Amino acid sequence: MKYALLTLCALPLCNSALAQEQGVADMSDPLAIYTQVGGGATDKGLNFKLGKAYDTGDDATAAQFVVEAKGLLGDTLGWRSERHTTESLDSLRFRNFAVTLKSLRATQLDVNYNFRANLVADESADISYSIIQALPPKGAFNFYPLAGVGASVGKDERQSDGSVDDGYSLMGGYGLIGMYAKVNLSDKIWLNYNPFWLTTLTGSSTYKDNYYGLNESSILTHEFAASYQITPRMNVRYFANWNENVDIFDGDHRIEFNYQL
Repeated sequence: MKYALLTLCALPLCNSALAQEQGVADMSDPLAIYTQVGGGATDKGLNFKLGKAYDTGDDATAAQFVVEAKGLLGDTLGWRSERHTTESLDSLRFRNFAVTLKSLRATQLDVNYNFRANLVADESADISYSIIQALPPKGAFNFYPLAGVGASVGKDERQSDGSVDDGYSLMGGYGLIGMYAKVNLSDKIWLNYNPFWLTTLTGSSTYKDNYYGLNESSILTHEFAASYQITPRMNVRYFANWNENVDIFDGDHRIEFNYQL
């Protein structure tokens, strides 16, 4: 089921060619709400995605949740070295996303659970709440700035004295600012560039000083995507993710197919 899709696609942010098919959302629009399934191959294994639009009970809003499982069978099907991969899941992500249709302002609850150890904990979860605002389009360009705050939860957190806090604990809080940017090259082809800056704000000294790497309390991340709309309901997308400490060639790469139900 999809909600208020015609309202969304009547706006100049939407791709007019795709909007001609009644009930189909513009899949290039980061604020579009629709039910979908997806999956793809990555350098760390297989990814799977399920998104479900749901009724908010308010005609002025639309909402969806998206669940993603990442990095399955990485040792067998990924092409990174085994120190970067496992056969089991690498991470899970849950997002709940709601849009106010008139203002095109969205809120997002984003939960990322990482099964791989970092300098702070054996496993970790980042839980953030952010606000996204669509700006008026500038020709072929669309910009969606974002700001939010979050909290990090760790399993078997490492303490500053070298001991380990068994079980789950709240490690600290962080802030983030960023932007989704899109340029339409044609009715079926578009590019995205999404930079995000994250910084720790509160918590233990171990967390604040090392969460984004050794002696790294903040980090600038980058995401690039190139997308092709095969049909109004199906697209294929290539993603590259890297950051200020990892160049694009050593970053994460994936190819993903998405189908709108």
